[in-house]
Amino acid sequence: MNVIELLADLWAQHDETTARAGELRDQIEHLTAALAETEARLADLATTRKVIAQRVPPGTEPDPPTAYQAIVNAFNQLPDQAFRARELHELLGMPTDEATVNITRSRLGRLVRQGFLTQPGRGRYQKRT
Repeated sequence: MNVIELLADLWAQHDETTARAGELRDQIEHLTAALAETEARLADLATTRKVIAQRVPPGTEPDPPTAYQAIVNAFNQLPDQAFRARELHELLGMPTDEATVNITRSRLGRLVRQGFLTQPGRGRYQKRT
């Protein structure tokens, strides 16, 4: 390869890398905006929860969490851990019979489709970060 070909290749690599850097900057901008929106929503939810908690008469027991709430709470408490449906049941003290675990698999699939969870491996679920 002669010097001219080397320079042309270098310029092509430079142009490709410049374009990729621009794409990454755009992604960062989008993710930064999405994070700001999400954090604002979290702040609103925390305020709402605080206002509601102040309005509840003392000594009133809250309703037990729904299955979805229990699942989401488990992933929020352990965001870096991936679970299988059966492991999640054991963690939450839920029945581990096949029918009940299959219902949870369905719920986990829905949480994946909604974007709350990811599937880092077949049959494994983890909180999206």
